[in-house]
Amino acid sequence: MPLLINSANCQMVGFAVATVGWILGTTAMGFVEWRVWYLDNASQFSGLACMGMWRVCVFRHTNITTATSCHSYSYHDTYLPLDIRVSQNLLLMASILGLLGKASVTFALKNVSMGILEKNTTYKAFVISGILNIAAGICISVALIWNYHSVMNEEGIVFPPSFNLPFKPHAQQIGNTVIVACLAAFVLFLSGWFFLSYKLPLDSQVHPEISGM
Repeated sequence: MPLLINSANCQMVGFAVATVGWILGTTAMGFVEWRVWYLDNASQFSGLACMGMWRVCVFRHTNITTATSCHSYSYHDTYLPLDIRVSQNLLLMASILGLLGKASVTFALKNVSMGILEKNTTYKAFVISGILNIAAGICISVALIWNYHSVMNEEGIVFPPSFNLPFKPHAQQIGNTVIVACLAAFVLFLSGWFFLSYKLPLDSQVHPEISGM
């Protein structure tokens, strides 16, 4: 029984960690600071542009105020580069995988609390949850690496004229959202390790009976 309690407590910690990772990943998907453009190469483009996976926000500075305008886009917009369109789908997939992982571990924890410890139910549910969380972390990691590669190569984007943005900025850098996404990927990997390390208590394993001679 103490082994069962310790194992269940460990998986409860994993569930809490997975929840934090899923929240961070979903939040990062909606932030706009995946990359930051400094628009100082021409007077009509003066200001700052923060780009996310689903919209870009432009901050134009004057002597008095700062005007802000945001423009939304989706993977249907053909002017978006391949890295953003693929990353949109990867982050959506990570959110779905993380949610499925939470559902699987909830089922497993319910079985543990009810004393249902058969390998075909509880154990496999933990393993499935671990795999799903690790897969979600991989999706976020790929989006992070691709975003980093695009910024380091100073790649441009052909935005519609209505956005009033140049093809390339004067300078660009990685935004603060990357920190949130990195934490999300790390936490999801950690939670996946928690679930994959689950072991059935010895007294719940089935042993064959030895017949007398």
